Parts: sequence; C-alpha cells; structure tokens
Amino acid sequence: MRNKRLLAVILSLVTLLALAACGAEPAEESTAPSPAGSPESPSAEESPEAVGPDTGLEIDIMVLNGTTGFGMAPLIASAEAGEAALNYSFSVETDASIVSAAMINGDADIAALPTNAAATLYNRTEGDVQLLALNTLGVLYLVSDGSVEVSSVEDLRGQTVYAPAQNPTFIFQYICEQNGLTVGEDVIIDNTYAQPAELNAAAASGTVSLAVLPEPMVTIARSQNESLSVALDLTAEWDAVAPEGSLVQGCVVVSRAFAEEHPAELSQFLADYGASVESVIDDPESAAADIAAAGVFAQEAVAAKAIPNCNLCFITGEEMRSAMEEFLNIMYAVAPESIGGAVPDGGFYYLA
Repeated sequence: MRNKRLLAVILSLVTLLALAACGAEPAEESTAPSPAGSPESPSAEESPEAVGPDTGLEIDIMVLNGTTGFGMAPLIASAEAGEAALNYSFSVETDASIVSAAMINGDADIAALPTNAAATLYNRTEGDVQLLALNTLGVLYLVSDGSVEVSSVEDLRGQTVYAPAQNPTFIFQYICEQNGLTVGEDVIIDNTYAQPAELNAAAASGTVSLAVLPEPMVTIARSQNESLSVALDLTAEWDAVAPEGSLVQGCVVVSRAFAEEHPAELSQFLADYGASVESVIDDPESAAADIAAAGVFAQEAVAAKAIPNCNLCFITGEEMRSAMEEFLNIMYAVAPESIGGAVPDGGFYYLA
C-alpha cells in the first residue's frame, strides 16, 4: 500500500515537471527587447556620427563661357583664393562639345552648359549624367534697327528675322507658331549668321534689320550701333504662350557616379554654387570683375550691364524638374534632335 502511494507521488511530480517544460519558451527565442546599454542594443553614444564632406577630394568642374557660366564666377574666384569650402578645380571652355566630351570620358565631375546639351548628354550616355540645377532662364531678345516697327510678334508677319542656328531658332520658331505665324510662309527665319557672335557683328554693322540675339551680345551690339533697340523680350513672349518660367537655357549637371559616391560633397557644392549665383544677381558690378578674371566673359563693363537682363537663377528639386520637363517637351515637338532624340525620363533629375 505504502509502495503504491509512493509511486503515485512520483508519477504526479514527473507529470508536473513535463507540463512546466512544455510551457516554457527557450531563452534564445525570446523576442523581448534587450535592456538599454546591453551589447544587443548599443547606446546613442555608440552610434556612428554623420560623415561630413571630404575637403581634400578634388572636384573637377567645367564651365562653358558666356551667361551659362556667369553664376559660377564668384565661386571660381573663391577657389583660386583658397577660400572655398571644398577642393574645386575649374576649367572654362568656349565650346559646349568640349564640355560634353569631358562629362562623357570622366574628365569632369560637374559642368555648366546649355539645357539642350544636358538632355542630349543624358540620352547619349544612357543616364550617366544628371541635372543638378537650372542657372539661366531666357536670355534671348529680338533686336531691331527701327526700320520696321515691332511691338508684338504679329508685327513680324512678312518679315525676315535673322537668328543663330539651333536652340535660338527653335525657341523663336515656337513663339512665332504659337502666335499664328507659319515659319517659312508668314515669317522667314534666316540662319545665314549661324553663330551669335557673327550675327552680333551683322546687327552692329547694320547689315541686318531684325535679329534674335542672346545677352550679352545684345548689349555689345547696341553699344556699337545706337539705332538698335530691343523690340521684344522673348522670355516674356514665351511666358505668354507656355507655362511661365519654362524657358530654361542654362544648367548644371553632375556625373551619376559622382552623385552616388559623394553625396556630402555634392550637397556642399550646391550650397556654395547657390550662394555664388545669388551674389552675381545681387552685385553685378563686383561679379563682373570675377567673370572677366575667370575668363567666363572678357568684357567686364559689358557683363556688368548685361547681368540684369540675363535672368540668372538657381533652381533645384521638383521646381527644376517641372520647368525642365515643360521646356524639353516643347523642344521635342519642335526639333527632337536638339535634345538627343528623346525627352529624358525621371532618372535625369537629381532630387536628393
């Protein structure tokens, strides 16, 4: 009897131990958070600090001379004086094709060039270049010697207007067509003087009566021929027939590889460049000295006088994307080849 009772007690204890073992969760499978400060949960003091820009990294920047490069001049001066935040190395070129080639072969990390050239680069490199910022809105004006009275686009009906080849012609063509003038019938656009400098000389000498010219060529021509005046501001005419602010002619681009590898340095550059552009807008006289010294434009006095009419800007992010997309869609409709045969997709825009 006593043995039976002992056996019953033993069996009860075994059963209780088995049930306890089944209900317990293994310690290694616990999902409870580790106590603060334990090895599994590093304290805030142990978290890695944000890494700032590398001030020793050489950043190669290529700038096209003329209005596209105006906003970069104070930053160039700062770099040459050893006062820039980063190690910028600048090169100023006279041909957009040289700047484009440098972006393609990796000789430049960042470049300032025309917007159509930027779109063409993106298409040609299959996305290896991104748009960083817009730096110039419209710089085109219709100049008249007064022999024809022009106060509206309609007044150009039956006239011959001389314009530089490529973008100035395409922009002017769009404005004419949106105002009901058929190019080739109602108005003739003559590209005899294909380069702005050539047309500037022709206008200054009185060889042509109506010419589409960019600043600072307008200022130069008018200083040499007092009969010349600005008949139409083509930026205002564009804004009257297209979304306002979408005539964008100059920009800054970056190689995608640089943007991905050096975001901190790129952020610093954008801050430095934005301040540089603002200083040009705020103080044309001082900026003109930097522009001439950098070789962006040789004639200091002309630059100072032209800057207020150059529509310099610093536009980034979604505002940049919106304006550029409007412009490129219009250019694609007018002359697809002018932007590389296709409107760039969303990967074109640096929005970080």
